[in-house]
Amino acid sequence: MSLEVIYQDKHLIAVNKPCGILSVPGRGPDKQDCVVTRLQQIEPDIRVVHRLDCHTSGVMVLAVGIVAQREMSKMFHDRTIGKSYVALVAGKVEQRVGLIDLPVRGDPDNRPTQIIDHTSGKPAQTHWRLLRYHRLAGGGRLSRLQLRPITGRTHQLRLHCLAMGHPIVGDTLYQNSNSVKAERMMLHAERLEMMHPASHVKLCLVSECEF
Repeated sequence: MSLEVIYQDKHLIAVNKPCGILSVPGRGPDKQDCVVTRLQQIEPDIRVVHRLDCHTSGVMVLAVGIVAQREMSKMFHDRTIGKSYVALVAGKVEQRVGLIDLPVRGDPDNRPTQIIDHTSGKPAQTHWRLLRYHRLAGGGRLSRLQLRPITGRTHQLRLHCLAMGHPIVGDTLYQNSNSVKAERMMLHAERLEMMHPASHVKLCLVSECEF
């Protein structure tokens, strides 16, 4: 299966999703390999409650059975689940903390790209905190950020970092003149905190960042 299982019981499974693997099946026979189909080998009643972008790594949690799916889906909908990401972004971020509050919607003329739209976009907020700087060999700077999304819009973190003027390193979809190339997109879902759907005990699911 080649997926690291972080936590597993009869109600849910949490894995460390590698970069480059889809969360759910896509269109076409070449896009069937994904987290869901791999986990179905050990748990046929696996059910999706949230997704990570193909090129985002880290903690992804899935429900086992319809009852757990309903409970967990409600938690995500009600925003009672805490999510924390680590990102390497281009340039030197001068502030130490901030909140990005920019509405997002899909761009039907350029799928799957999302755009900021203050008229018809859906609300999207991201708290961020500067962790430290990295110096490139050529003298440039990268900034390591902790990103804590309040909402969960498609490509929210990628688009919000670009809107700050600091695109995520290795992001080939959202770029500007400061973009930095890399072998992968430097965005990792490091931590997910939630109440267990059955026992209601707090779970803290962690996947250490590899970059």
